[in-house]
Amino acid sequence: MKEEICHDDSSAPVKAQTVDELHSLQQKKKSAPNTPIKGLNQSAFGSEVDRNKQQLQSISASLASLTRETGPKVVKGDPSKQADTTNVAHASQFQHQHTTPNLNISDSSLKFTHILYNLSPADLYEQAIQYEKGSFITSSGALATLSGAKTGRSPRDKRVVKDETTSDELWWGKGSPNIEMDEQTFLVNRERAVDYLCSLEKVLVNDQFLNWDPNNRIKVRIVSARAYHSLFMHNMCIRPTPEELENFGTPDFTIYNAGKFPCNRYTHYMTSSTSIDLNLARREMVILGTQYAGEMKKGLFSLMHYLMPKRQILSLHSGCNMGKDGDVALFFGLSGTGKTTLSTDHNRYLIGDDEHCWSDHGVSNIEGGCYAKCIDLSREKEPDIWNAIKFGTVLENVVFEEHTREVDYTDKSVTENTRAAYPIEYIPNAKIPCVGPHPKNVILLACDAFGVLPPVSKLNLAQTMYHFISGYTALVAGTEDGIKEPTATFSACFGAAFIMLHPTKYAAMLAEKMQKQGATGWLVNTGWSGGSYGSGSRIKLAYTRKIIDAIHSGELLNANYMKTEVFGLEIPTELEGIPSEILDPMNTWRNKDAYKETLLKLGGLFRKNFEVFANYKIGADNNLTEEILAAGPNF
Repeated sequence: MKEEICHDDSSAPVKAQTVDELHSLQQKKKSAPNTPIKGLNQSAFGSEVDRNKQQLQSISASLASLTRETGPKVVKGDPSKQADTTNVAHASQFQHQHTTPNLNISDSSLKFTHILYNLSPADLYEQAIQYEKGSFITSSGALATLSGAKTGRSPRDKRVVKDETTSDELWWGKGSPNIEMDEQTFLVNRERAVDYLCSLEKVLVNDQFLNWDPNNRIKVRIVSARAYHSLFMHNMCIRPTPEELENFGTPDFTIYNAGKFPCNRYTHYMTSSTSIDLNLARREMVILGTQYAGEMKKGLFSLMHYLMPKRQILSLHSGCNMGKDGDVALFFGLSGTGKTTLSTDHNRYLIGDDEHCWSDHGVSNIEGGCYAKCIDLSREKEPDIWNAIKFGTVLENVVFEEHTREVDYTDKSVTENTRAAYPIEYIPNAKIPCVGPHPKNVILLACDAFGVLPPVSKLNLAQTMYHFISGYTALVAGTEDGIKEPTATFSACFGAAFIMLHPTKYAAMLAEKMQKQGATGWLVNTGWSGGSYGSGSRIKLAYTRKIIDAIHSGELLNANYMKTEVFGLEIPTELEGIPSEILDPMNTWRNKDAYKETLLKLGGLFRKNFEVFANYKIGADNNLTEEILAAGPNF
């Protein structure tokens, strides 16, 4: 009998003579895009060659020195891998066609700068782990990174070019986040950043979009030196399709992130080795001396706060979700108010967690991702964020167990400001595309540690504008003696660090849109009741969720209301599922005199904060300003 042989796992030998050839078979070559460029009638190969040349020409122009007037020789691909001779040839051909002879030749002009263009998360993981110390894959698959010495934004080092246009348009002076610099200083810093980036063997380039509204989309280019920064922006901006990338063209705005290289402290306007510079006329941003990735995200948000109002579109620092019937709610709130928790609702679609636009067509998310705080994160409290921390997610400055790579979210050894950046589609109930109809409810959140604001108040338009401009919450601060007391915090428009125009301009636009669309304003206190911090207790999250549900359903609109003293807020007398006595904060205080004293104290803090806005006229007359002032505390 002939012996039978099992051939189940037998196959023909591989078509490779060397290990390198075997590796080349492992990675499938990218096919040529099948969407032709408008106006070109060439073969697929010829079109791809032209597209590559056009992309390289655009990137080289972005990296051009203003003194040498030419960009560097650029070539696509990682220099550590086998050279792509075809691309090098294309780059050489491109350089010969588009550069002019220059007697002031420099070392950087003699070399190729390798461009890592719109890399995938997998590619960026490899770049980070191989070349960036402090990069690790955690047990969940996320990429843990370090942002260097800076673990948060540096608002005192942020500068905006003041020129003939911006001197009139932007908000300057007391209370403003805009610190001026002149054009010449910006160009000095730009030259420093570009020279640094061009001196590197390779730089990373992301071409992406801002704003899910297709009619008001902004094209952005991010040039950076770290894979961490490239992956962060890959997640936070809107990711183009291959077809959109083909026809990307010239960007509307460019970021030069040379954060690993410091600015020159002897340069005019510099106060440290860090400088984040915004030039609205040139549509450029330069980052020197900080590797914290959040500077890029918020720099682009500042840009949108300038560009969108010019189109009669309101830019907002808010969360946004939508019910299954299409009712949209905006959530405003500073850190610790519960904005992320309350806007993330399994019964509603998430449009976005942080930055939005409100146009004549409705609302749209500015970003393509979420940037969530991780300190004390748990699966039980924030299951959506927990589950979003997987392959592709950037984890900033977290601490993990060396062997298992399990992240300890309670560990503050590096910083308390640990963060996760992930694409919005990692949230199961995210609405893609991230757009929705006009908002029905505008919810202002405050964590009042003084314990005198009601759990919920219905606001008229003037009150909505007043509290929107105020942007109040209260933090709990420790003293040397261990005594803890509330500290009032005000941030205009709930995002003072990012706004470019005077707060009253955004407030007027908000009121106009709310009035036109019939939206209702609400003030929700997620803080203390029955006393200030230390004597009272935090309002239960379950009660706050019931309040938010009643706002969404319209139940609160039909409730009976009474008016409070000092702030003149309308509060419901009863609401199903919530003890009636807590709806009026005075009822929860045992010492009524202490309540009135604390109420007057908080009212005084509001008045003092609003002094900087009181003399600012809105429109042709001063009626609207007086109406807003009258909506504040009255005693």
